[in-house]
Amino acid sequence: MLNSLETKVQPYIEPNFSGRTPSRSRTTPQHELHARLARFNARRLCPEFIRDDWQTALRDEYEARIEEGKFIETERAEIQTMAAEAPMEAHAFVAWFETLKQCGPGQGDALFPWLAEHATHADMCWFLTQEAAGEAGFEDLVAMSQVKLPVQAKLEMARNYWDEMGRGHERGMHGPMLANAVTELELEPTIESTVWESLALANLMVALATNRRYAYQSIGALGAIEMTAPGRVSLVNEGLIRLKAPTSARLYFQLHAGLDIEHSKAWNAEVLYSLVEVDPRAAKPLAEGALMRLASGARCFRRYREHFGLAASPGLD
Repeated sequence: MLNSLETKVQPYIEPNFSGRTPSRSRTTPQHELHARLARFNARRLCPEFIRDDWQTALRDEYEARIEEGKFIETERAEIQTMAAEAPMEAHAFVAWFETLKQCGPGQGDALFPWLAEHATHADMCWFLTQEAAGEAGFEDLVAMSQVKLPVQAKLEMARNYWDEMGRGHERGMHGPMLANAVTELELEPTIESTVWESLALANLMVALATNRRYAYQSIGALGAIEMTAPGRVSLVNEGLIRLKAPTSARLYFQLHAGLDIEHSKAWNAEVLYSLVEVDPRAAKPLAEGALMRLASGARCFRRYREHFGLAASPGLD
């Protein structure tokens, strides 16, 4: 979905839904930073042809990657206390990791029951527009993250990738399913219409996957998505059913409400366990990645609730 942000940028006036608090101005330093990084990521992930000015482009990329690195290090600093609690023994680490499903940042947020039970069609479309803009392409993140990993972890990530790719069938590919939901619901995700928190989430995931110094953080972040997403996705699907959205628009959410549960079990057992067993030093960066991803998601949920004028989730804000 990052590429769609780059190609679909257009003038946009945010609707002021009845009874809702309008989002803050986009022209904030945070939005400007993450808009730049989103455009940078769209360019660097797209296949290109050779350019005569490649040296200039490389210098520009260097500046963007320095800015990106500073962003990631700020995010890492925020979760160091929690990451330090992660055990370095493989069994204990996986047990600790699995507790994040209940007690990690953003878990149990009041936003999702509200979406299931009370959101209007306009509310749901605004929410899904933000989520579509923050979707970095799970299959591509997995593919980039698995490079040169040990065999056991690499094989499980390959199985995960194959599922994301519809096991070789275009109709089963998960990315196009989400794109179809965007089309069916007539959403128009653009950088200008996206809150910075959602842009930051996508920028975080791309940065972790494309910089090998963050390889373990990327794997931890992807594992956190697989483990925590099903409950939220199920509630979004319930809301879409209540709003009588067409089945074709719900297929992506319906599928992930169940499939990611199995993906998570395999990821924790075959990827996380094996990496920590081979090298206990992997535990801390894996924990960092999971916590950065969850904290970034929690930041999005807070912003979305602010937009909808919802009360804070008890104990979460």
